[in-house]
Amino acid sequence: MEWSPQQAMEAYLNTLQLSKTLHDQDCTNIKATKRIEPECVEFISALAAGNRSKVILEISTEGLTPFTIALAVAAKLTGGRLVCVLPHHREDMIKTSNNFELKPHHQELNNVIEFVVGKNPNEVIKKFKKVDFLVIDCKFGDHLKLWKNNLEVNPKGCVVVTRNNDVVGSTKKVCFGEIWKGKKGIECVTMPIGEGIELTKIKSSSCKKESRRFKRFHVTFEN
Repeated sequence: MEWSPQQAMEAYLNTLQLSKTLHDQDCTNIKATKRIEPECVEFISALAAGNRSKVILEISTEGLTPFTIALAVAAKLTGGRLVCVLPHHREDMIKTSNNFELKPHHQELNNVIEFVVGKNPNEVIKKFKKVDFLVIDCKFGDHLKLWKNNLEVNPKGCVVVTRNNDVVGSTKKVCFGEIWKGKKGIECVTMPIGEGIELTKIKSSSCKKESRRFKRFHVTFEN
């Protein structure tokens, strides 16, 4: 997966802009704008867009979340699509999602988000080929082991994000990287942001060692 610093930066800034709009701030007036501290969703959006992710899946226990919006921002930039899966055992969430409408400042993302409601996520995942980016809510617990057999990742690489790792009630016992233990090209790191984020990178199946020069870029905010 070839990294795109430009798309990563745009996704980060666009997601941050939506956060300001969500708080009803006038983003054109810098002096009148209160400082909004970046959260983990901006980082996830940048990660998905920077990896040029086209097929993005989210397994959610909470319906529409800031993660959903952040992933949709990335999908819009890459020309991909976001599929948000709501499991069959959440009847209250099914009703909410069936009547779901994006807020005015999210309408531009409407054409890249697809909600799959009332379906077993293990069955839904089987239908998608070459998944580039997957976000899993750890409240699903033991289902992670089943997804190992059902998930078909992009041969060029895939990123799996598990969230709510530190939330009380999460039944997650091991890291997602351990589930893939024994498979070459797997890297896993836990990050103390949000409610606990874990990133697992599945490298290209045809990855070869080669020398590359990486560029570093910085985003500076000035008041």
